[in-house]
Amino acid sequence: MHLDEKTLSSEQKFDGIVVKLFVDTVELEDGRTATREVIKHPGGVCVVPVDNEGNIYMVKQFRYPFATQLLEIPAGKLEYGEDHRTCGLRELKEEIGAQPGRFDYLGCLYPTVAYDTEIIHMYLARDLSFGDRHLDQDEFIDVIKLPFAEALEGVYEGKYPDSKTQLAILKAARLLKAE
Repeated sequence: MHLDEKTLSSEQKFDGIVVKLFVDTVELEDGRTATREVIKHPGGVCVVPVDNEGNIYMVKQFRYPFATQLLEIPAGKLEYGEDHRTCGLRELKEEIGAQPGRFDYLGCLYPTVAYDTEIIHMYLARDLSFGDRHLDQDEFIDVIKLPFAEALEGVYEGKYPDSKTQLAILKAARLLKAE
């Protein structure tokens, strides 16, 4: 079929805690073969938490691959086979100590389509009630509360290089404006 590639072989090269790396041989539509490197990832969830006063809650944490602190929305990795809604509720509670009265699905994004199977599911959390946070033992996170309009402007100004944060805030803004 036009533009499709057929997998001829697949060899796992790495089996990590978060990702698995495969090197595949594929047949192209013209019959030639090519190599594809694929990172298999269980996926993730991100949540835009907005309180009744119009504030968003973001998290600041060190991101090792970029050797810097980033401001992002709460997010986390799915366990293989885990329901993304359940994961989103868990991550919201763990990272900022919140439980939502409303939890609206905003869709999903494929952050790295060329070589990674990760899919991130996005939610808007509202009518928040707060309790204790339950961070993982290797997580160190500061919670930052700011007006949603300021966070939205930060997206336009390039303050958040993280794709899930940018897209989820934009989608949440559209839904909030429509209501």
